[in-house]
Amino acid sequence: MLKVSCIGCGLRGQRYLNGLASLGTDKVKIVSLCDKDLVRLSQEQEKYQLSDKDVYTDEDRFFANLKSDLCIVSTQDQDHVRHAIKAMKAGSDVLCEKPISDKESEIRKLLDIQKKTGKKVMICHVLRFAPAYKKVKKLIEDGAIGDLAFIDSIENVNYAHQAHSYVRGNWRRKEEASPMIIAKCCHDLDLLVWYTNSKCKSISSVGDLKFFKKENQPDGASDRCVNCKYRGTCPFDAYTIYIKNHFWGKEAVTNIRPITDEVLEKELETSPYGRCVFKCDNDVVDHQLTQIVFNNGIKANLRMSGFTYDAGRIMKFYGTAGQIDLDEGRGTIEIKVFGKEKEVVQISSLVDAISGHGGGDEGLVKATYEYITTGYTEGVTSLDASIESHLMGFAAEESRLSGGKLMEIKH
Repeated sequence: MLKVSCIGCGLRGQRYLNGLASLGTDKVKIVSLCDKDLVRLSQEQEKYQLSDKDVYTDEDRFFANLKSDLCIVSTQDQDHVRHAIKAMKAGSDVLCEKPISDKESEIRKLLDIQKKTGKKVMICHVLRFAPAYKKVKKLIEDGAIGDLAFIDSIENVNYAHQAHSYVRGNWRRKEEASPMIIAKCCHDLDLLVWYTNSKCKSISSVGDLKFFKKENQPDGASDRCVNCKYRGTCPFDAYTIYIKNHFWGKEAVTNIRPITDEVLEKELETSPYGRCVFKCDNDVVDHQLTQIVFNNGIKANLRMSGFTYDAGRIMKFYGTAGQIDLDEGRGTIEIKVFGKEKEVVQISSLVDAISGHGGGDEGLVKATYEYITTGYTEGVTSLDASIESHLMGFAAEESRLSGGKLMEIKH
């Protein structure tokens, strides 16, 4: 029986709690929760039938009474290290949402505490557990395209997602969360480390905030979508995105359940998600290009864009004997061995049902359970395994701020 606690009961925290609870009451018991939002906290309290003494709004009281085997840390980026350290010192292993931190010193401190306490720390790089990405990893390791030479990776953020999370939402400011290359692209950087099976030698990056700023606000536009003359015609109109198009991010707009159109309309009158995208306090980039050289000679290109119609990553792997194209949007993996007919694998055939991150959320939860309860470590995204992608992110951001200067990674 794995006793589980959680601090930060937002969408990601709820997803991990649900996943662990779904393993069965004979395997997992949710024992305590902490969140500053009383509505959200009470909803999760009711779901897991917890008493009032097992739910907290104060983190110090939560950790002082922590009696779990595993603590989920799914708070804001700037809180992860502090909360993970408190959990370990309280005797709990940790499942920590990514990114770990936007500061190398904090990650080094976390690693030091982890080694001193002997506790296990799992980082939520969920895509390593998604069947499609695992399929490509196996193909590369089996030599399907010869020796891997280059990876071209595109992170299509989608215009609505960009507006929701990185203009209006919690990840809009690097001081409150992390720079985009870490907040959004740490998945991509981690995948590149995983596929190349190498540490990074050097990295360079360029990008900026081009569009979502006040000088681009249309003439006569209101600061809120509720009373704007462009309501219904602007592609970033909050009412169009959340109510007409039923964008998944509506779950962050309100804690009221069920979420009806009437609830959303009322919330958008005052919610941060009802603001004009050109009059927010955002400062993270809306596009970025990063070039990477790994120690084993493999090279990679990572492109992040908030100006895409579709969502979903596209990764192309070029080897000495062929090419593999993974396209989340099209739902396909194409295996193109030189001199042979192209093979197409439907990603849907690899996943039992529609699930978070293409099955990655479920895979992460199961791997975490096995890691904590049995010590099984194959494929585990441990703290040690997750540091490299963060070092790359830090160097990429430093390069971007320096106009694309080539940065050598120091290990």
